[in-house]
Amino acid sequence: MAELKFKYVRIQGKELARNTMTGKGIFSMCWDLIRNDKMDEEDAGLFREIDGWFSENLPWPPQCMNQEAVVCWFKTENSDEMMKMIRPALWLLERYNHPYYLVYTNSPGEIVYEDQYQIVAKADVRIDDVPASWAKDSGAPGT
Repeated sequence: MAELKFKYVRIQGKELARNTMTGKGIFSMCWDLIRNDKMDEEDAGLFREIDGWFSENLPWPPQCMNQEAVVCWFKTENSDEMMKMIRPALWLLERYNHPYYLVYTNSPGEIVYEDQYQIVAKADVRIDDVPASWAKDSGAPGT
């Protein structure tokens, strides 16, 4: 199989953000653990340090400040430093049994912000019907 190259990566959870209908990002997931008293104080302090580093080193897109229906992605071409700094937050999610996904794409949707490390794309919110089941015609057991 040919090596796949992706431009963008996002760390997101199972729970959906109300304004985007997309999995919440890693910062939201960790802050939720703190706000819901699921993370002990020492671990919360670690996350606050991580969040502080990102606040100082990663521009805060205006669309995010305004809570617009957007989704943030790291650029893979130069995300080594960002991913190195985010790994302890991944460890925290694992420590508290909070599932997450690494999502890679080349097609994030309409990009409305870009800087050296990240892009922000409009959320593509669609709810589609599930296609009719093929199981009935397949002869699968129990159909």
